[in-house]
Amino acid sequence: MSACTAPSPPQESLVSDGTRTSLSAKPSPNPDDAGPIVCPPHGSPSHGRLRQSLDLNPEYLVTQQTPLPHSRGPACALLKTCSSTLATKKSIFETLRFELNVSKCSSKCNSKGKSLKDDDVLQNLPVGTTTTMYFRDLGPQIGWTMVFLAEYIGPLFIYLLFYFRVPYIYSQQDAFTSSSNSVVTLACACHTCHYIKRLIETVFVHRFSHGTVPLRTTVRSCVYYWTFSAWLAFYINHPLYTPPSYGDMQVNYALAIFVLCEAGNFSIHVALNNLKSEGGPKCRKFPRPTKNPFTWLFFLVSCPNYTYEVGAWASFSVMTQCLPVALFTFFGLIQMTIWANGKHKAYTREFKDYPHLRMPIIPLLL
Repeated sequence: MSACTAPSPPQESLVSDGTRTSLSAKPSPNPDDAGPIVCPPHGSPSHGRLRQSLDLNPEYLVTQQTPLPHSRGPACALLKTCSSTLATKKSIFETLRFELNVSKCSSKCNSKGKSLKDDDVLQNLPVGTTTTMYFRDLGPQIGWTMVFLAEYIGPLFIYLLFYFRVPYIYSQQDAFTSSSNSVVTLACACHTCHYIKRLIETVFVHRFSHGTVPLRTTVRSCVYYWTFSAWLAFYINHPLYTPPSYGDMQVNYALAIFVLCEAGNFSIHVALNNLKSEGGPKCRKFPRPTKNPFTWLFFLVSCPNYTYEVGAWASFSVMTQCLPVALFTFFGLIQMTIWANGKHKAYTREFKDYPHLRMPIIPLLL
């Protein structure tokens, strides 16, 4: 990825429609900033999917930019900023006049750095008066709601195909037969209710902070959920499946824990949704326990929704005594621990009064 380079005229001047405009700027901490920039003439030919923009903005000035190729390669814009700039990634993106939606491009102030959020303020970033912003086309995008619906509808129906033993999954003599083990029916009910709950939360509870997800990410997530669902359903509903070693006692205890964890997971999602509703999208609060006993886990962990999710799948593993379910739980624990650690660090970094007793996902341990 190559960055834009800037010429070094002897004085602070900008050219736009033949008008010279002086602009005072603070000294740049960037040693490579040799001086102010001269904009290209108005009416420069467009390149690829990015058109030249010479609008003078009171907060920042777009002084040089390169095209965004059709191959989703990098493009960069060299910005000259004032000391009082309040420019956000979104406003800069709109000034650049990309022929793409802002949610379909990632932007960075460093070619190898972290992507910026739409509302990140340029003044708060570690940049000088001259900074290079890198933009990249993320390709086809899908809304978060559709992503979750695709992820959860697949396992819901895939599992039922194995439960009803449709032809060509097992032997022909077992087609459309049912298992004599009650745990198989119970497992199907738990699995179905789990994904129905997720679908309800997706439509009525969750509020998504980002608009879209790259299509390739959606496909990868669907493959993960759908494949694991088929794998565990194949063994649980297999004609040769044997019930758990400790019989009904093992199944009943595991079922009770599963129901409690599912109720707890739903309660946490509702509490998080209410927290966002109280102060709006700009409200910055960390979640606290409420009168609902299931939310009291906030006293001990930052992400109890992940704690309950892992607990539900762990109990489902004990209930079915099935190795693929245990592996799915293990991989889920790893991924959710990564997410929980990220959120926990964000909370402790942003809120000075954040409770020190809280751990990311497992109370007093992890």
